[in-house]
Parts: sequence; C-alpha cells; structure tokens
Amino acid sequence: MGKRILIVDDSSIMRKMIRETLTSGGHEVIGEAKNGADAVALYQDLNPDLITMDITMRGMDGLAAAKEILELDKSAHIIFFSNLDEEKYSQDVKEIGAKGYVNKHNQSEILKLIDRL
Repeated sequence: MGKRILIVDDSSIMRKMIRETLTSGGHEVIGEAKNGADAVALYQDLNPDLITMDITMRGMDGLAAAKEILELDKSAHIIFFSNLDEEKYSQDVKEIGAKGYVNKHNQSEILKLIDRL
C-alpha cells in the first residue's frame, strides 16, 4: 500500500523529479513545500505518512524543520533527500530522529527506504 507523502525541496525541478519517482512507486504526493516553515505548516494540515526533506533551503532549513515537526509529532517519518555529503549529514539526521538519508543522485534508493519503513 502506498504512502501519503509531503515533498519538501526548494527546487521546483527537484520536487517534480521526486514526485515522479514516488508516484511511479505507488505512493501519493499530497503536498509540496519549498522551505522548512511551509513544511511545518503543511505537516500539521495534511498529516502525511512520510516527508521527504531537503537540507539546504532559504529561511528555515530542513534540519530545523525536521526538529520542529518531530517536536510536534515524535512518530513523524522523515527521510532526508539531499546532494550534500552523505557521510557528514547521515549521522546528523539520525541524531534528530529522521528515518534516513538518501543522496539525490540515487533516487531509486528512496523507494527502497520507504518500503522498509
């Protein structure tokens, strides 16, 4: 059964690519946000099963947004999806309670991670 997913990325092109990957895997994209503040607001409104979160965005970045969402709902499922150094950031995202980190160059990996959740 597919998950209801909120995509958070400041790039509209990247959001479109993520949407295509997720929908091809049988998931439903229920919302998109271009920054962390929008992500927090949409999370509260939409109550998605899962969030894909970029790290670097203007205003509130993905790490700050994830912390805020996890304060609101400790059971939130967040997967970071970024081009930043995986070795450096994968530990950071685990420490704040995210479910994983996937490099944007390995889009198919996000479907495998979602299936494991």
